[in-house]
Amino acid sequence: MNYKFLIYISYSYALPIGTPLEEEITKRGYTVKWFADIADGKKAIQQKSNALQTIQEVLDYKPDVVLTATDSVPDFITGLKVQVFHGFNAQKRPSKKNAFSHFRLRGFFDLYCTQGPSTTNGFKAQQKKHPYFEVVETGWSKVDPLFPIEKRESNNTIMIASTFTESLSLAYNDSVYQEIKRLSQTGTFNFIMVLHPKLPEAIVSKWKSINNPNFTFFDTTDLTPLYKQADIMFADTTSAIQEFLLQKKPVVTFNHTFNHDYLLHVHEASNLEKTFQEALSYPEDLIQSITHFLQDLHPYFDGKSSQRIIDAAITFLHKDKSYLKQKPLNLVRKYKMRKRLNYFTFKSYNKAYTLLKTND
Repeated sequence: MNYKFLIYISYSYALPIGTPLEEEITKRGYTVKWFADIADGKKAIQQKSNALQTIQEVLDYKPDVVLTATDSVPDFITGLKVQVFHGFNAQKRPSKKNAFSHFRLRGFFDLYCTQGPSTTNGFKAQQKKHPYFEVVETGWSKVDPLFPIEKRESNNTIMIASTFTESLSLAYNDSVYQEIKRLSQTGTFNFIMVLHPKLPEAIVSKWKSINNPNFTFFDTTDLTPLYKQADIMFADTTSAIQEFLLQKKPVVTFNHTFNHDYLLHVHEASNLEKTFQEALSYPEDLIQSITHFLQDLHPYFDGKSSQRIIDAAITFLHKDKSYLKQKPLNLVRKYKMRKRLNYFTFKSYNKAYTLLKTND
């Protein structure tokens, strides 16, 4: 049968998450549309011929499966609501509250397609307490294009990536800026840089101004080609760290809040040069620590996570879900979603959507 999929996003950085899913859906001959619920995402999908422009168009489309790279999704549209995640659990702050924030339930989803054991175990624990959804470990669609990992000769290329939270971001640190500027002028390293789209324009412009033969700024949300170009990464607490580590390449961090053994840590800009050199030597114990970490984070290196997500969604779509409880009433979040979309209705699908199989 011809399933109707909707890829639901908010921000432009979700495009690389949805694109591998779109390719997999199209390859199977099913129908796929995109929808974004805020301006940044809407602008990002305008070039697509299969973008829905209004929530009314979404309602008229009547999707069978909604693949969601956001924390919330309208409860009043049809379809199985599938959480595919907008990032890895970056572990940015050492607080008890933050330790569980990755597993916070919003009451909107029927199926969580988790990235690896560290995510699966957290949501399985939640599922036991709140049995209105299912959990299937699939891997993450965004990292499919990373694989297979390509062998290449090192040219001392360092990718710089930064989060947008000022207290955690290396992009705001002037001593780091001055040291990177100095190192870029020596020719020892080749820097490629990307900054989070939420960072202020003044910060972005400052870094762009370094521009020289050994420093290139990229204004993009598709980081995979940059990951492949780089030999190592320099970052802070951004979730791009976890994506980059899937290649088993070292990461140097600046003022990271956790002393992880799979990262090389720097707290003074003056120590960057020697730590970059250490990282570029690919220390054996560091690579072993990275490999161990990845088995828990995302033990899939076949580039087929999108296939597993689509398979899991279709299987669960047809499954008898009578064992699941109703979703929580969730009135405040439901109202906020209606306000965001400027669409007010009493309709709400509080049980996981099921599609009966029919003959083709």
